[in-house]
Amino acid sequence: METIPTRRAFLATGIASAALPFFADASGKEQDGEEGKAKGKEKEEEEVSPAEDLMREHGVLKRIMLVYGEAITRLDAGKELSPDPVAAAAKMVRSFVEDYHEKLEEDFLFPRFRKAKVEVELVDVLTAQHAAGRKLTDVILRSASVKSLKEKEGKAALRQAMSQFIRMYSPHEAREDTVLFPALRRIVSAHEYAALGEDFEKKEHALFGEDGFEKM
Repeated sequence: METIPTRRAFLATGIASAALPFFADASGKEQDGEEGKAKGKEKEEEEVSPAEDLMREHGVLKRIMLVYGEAITRLDAGKELSPDPVAAAAKMVRSFVEDYHEKLEEDFLFPRFRKAKVEVELVDVLTAQHAAGRKLTDVILRSASVKSLKEKEGKAALRQAMSQFIRMYSPHEAREDTVLFPALRRIVSAHEYAALGEDFEKKEHALFGEDGFEKM
């Protein structure tokens, strides 16, 4: 089981590490060097289904929400908050979650569910939430600055956007993991399901390199 670092340690090492290429492993050591490469190679060789692939990517989203949650706690306590970790997390949301992960869902999954007339209402809600999430990320990116955090209005805008993001995306990713993704096998053939996995891998490598997920 992966060990979750304390909030203080999480921030101190750079929740900003949302922008760094490696996270600490269970022992607290960075997965770099030969050991990290070996583990990366093993992961690359794993057979991962499309649903599992998308669920693993939700792990990145969960870590980002931990960053936002800690930032909210610090703002509420009147503690000093560096904007850098929050800005780095928001940039990861924009590049990995919104421009890649959600784009996969919108281009490859949602049309199939609509065509099969399965979970259409849920798909419509998820699509609307994707659009709302982008607006929240815009606010976070604008507000995560030294200047903005010196202003009462700037702090309030940042806190509200992060809070709304967490409130929306926690049930969002849970509904996808427990309802939508498991239903995918019912609406596509085994061949199409396997082909989706290959398409997802190609997209990931094209945008982020061979070890894109591991970098995130």
